[in-house]
Amino acid sequence: QVQVAESGGGLVQAGGSLRLTCAASGRTSSVHRMGWFRQAPGKEREFVSSIMWSGGTTTYADSVKGRFTISRDNAKNTVYLQMNSLKPEDMAVYICAAASRETLKYDYWGQGTQVTVSS
Repeated sequence: QVQVAESGGGLVQAGGSLRLTCAASGRTSSVHRMGWFRQAPGKEREFVSSIMWSGGTTTYADSVKGRFTISRDNAKNTVYLQMNSLKPEDMAVYICAAASRETLKYDYWGQGTQVTVSS
């Protein structure tokens, strides 16, 4: 069992920056991949970024490439999402998820943290 918990959301001005944190706990040795998703009101949940727990390979949605950076600190069982040059369209609930080695699916989800971007 793995638990994930996000923090760092808040209100920022357009063009500003924000760093989200996702802390994993429990059987973190079973984690294969960590990912960030977001869901805006009236929109479907969309993939934002992911990082391999062991190798560190990263993936980004086209909409955030060049602006967002995902990173990890395995010793702290933590992943980060550094968000720069924020746009109003980035406004959403950001959700952290963990994919297990057993299923290779995102089985564990956080509660989400709200990111609000003012223009």
